[in-house]
Amino acid sequence: MAGNNGHMATVHRTVRFAARTARMHASTIREMLKVTQQPDVISFGGGLPAPELFPTEAIADATLEIMRDVGPQALQYSITDGIPELRQWITDRISRRFNLSLEPLDALIVNGSQQGLDLIGKVLLDPGDHVVLENPSYLGAIQAFDAYQARYLTCETDEDGMIPESLERVVAHAEPLPKFVYVVPNFQNPTGRTLAGARREQIVRICEHYGVPIVEDDPYGELRFAGEQLPSLISYESSSAIVYSGTGSKILAPGLRIAWLLTRDRELREKLVLAKQGADLQSGTLTQYLFARVVGRHEAFERHLSTLVRVYGERRDVMHEALRRYMPTGVEFNRPEGGMFMWARTPGVDTTELLKVSAEQKVVFVPGESFYPHRDVTDGMRLNFSSSGAEKIRTGIERLARAIASFMGRLG
Repeated sequence: MAGNNGHMATVHRTVRFAARTARMHASTIREMLKVTQQPDVISFGGGLPAPELFPTEAIADATLEIMRDVGPQALQYSITDGIPELRQWITDRISRRFNLSLEPLDALIVNGSQQGLDLIGKVLLDPGDHVVLENPSYLGAIQAFDAYQARYLTCETDEDGMIPESLERVVAHAEPLPKFVYVVPNFQNPTGRTLAGARREQIVRICEHYGVPIVEDDPYGELRFAGEQLPSLISYESSSAIVYSGTGSKILAPGLRIAWLLTRDRELREKLVLAKQGADLQSGTLTQYLFARVVGRHEAFERHLSTLVRVYGERRDVMHEALRRYMPTGVEFNRPEGGMFMWARTPGVDTTELLKVSAEQKVVFVPGESFYPHRDVTDGMRLNFSSSGAEKIRTGIERLARAIASFMGRLG
């Protein structure tokens, strides 16, 4: 509209964002994927499974079979909880793995494990509530809980994972009590560490004593290269709620977006179902049928899983040997028993600044600062070994070592 002087009046329109958006930040990993589109860049950044190992033929065959057998049903809306045959497979498998008794009613299918974390935040967190995390912890969980304006209490960790005595101190002195403890017990993202067997029940009992729920995130537990399987936290009887988060992304294909939450606390499960209804009504019906059909072929699926474990184990060994061979003195790194990641430390070096130098050498990683909820430790880096072949791993680690040596040289 025109003003009195004939000029168009300026109309100010302001989108008034919710206060929670102030803590929403772009995922470091998602942003890094943009850089890695350059063909000459070697990336140890993303937590990507090896695409050449995806069971594409099995999925193609299953798609045709499903269209033939239950086509319209697989293309229709379904229940929020997830299709019964998929929930049955999940609860049967987890029950066998950990020698416990779960029912399909304990399971909720979610659209990737990230949605599961978001739903947990939605039903449990009010602004300012405490969440207890390992230090460092999975940045995707931090990002999910940030959206609900959580405050973080951090536990000390070592090569055997979360330290129970530290957890007890943190919980005992928390005011108010934390809403839950979040832990990745197997081949943790980002460090690759595994929570020691002797500590697992201790952590459950501490949380039970204080009446604090546990969120157990286990994306990598099936990817064990060495050692024996350890008990799941959910396998212990406890008066405090335990939510187990699992995913098909690391054992089949992430593009299907099939993951699950398990809990024997029926009231909590129903709240999660209601939260999911408000988010997306349900996970994709067709992809649920696809996943259930492929993993339901037991022998073929076990062969596929064995191949993943063998190949990822070999790639871990290649990366570990390259780190030993090329890294400058003072760089520390580990050798996880499974999963997809190694953790390296460069004492005295800010790895966010180091990334700029390494990018010039055409190799990237995830700086460790992102994994610390208070962003107060800057000398770590997460290295993914699952998505690169042996030669690329060797070349990339050699480039990274040159970048570190060059950066250290600049520091004097």
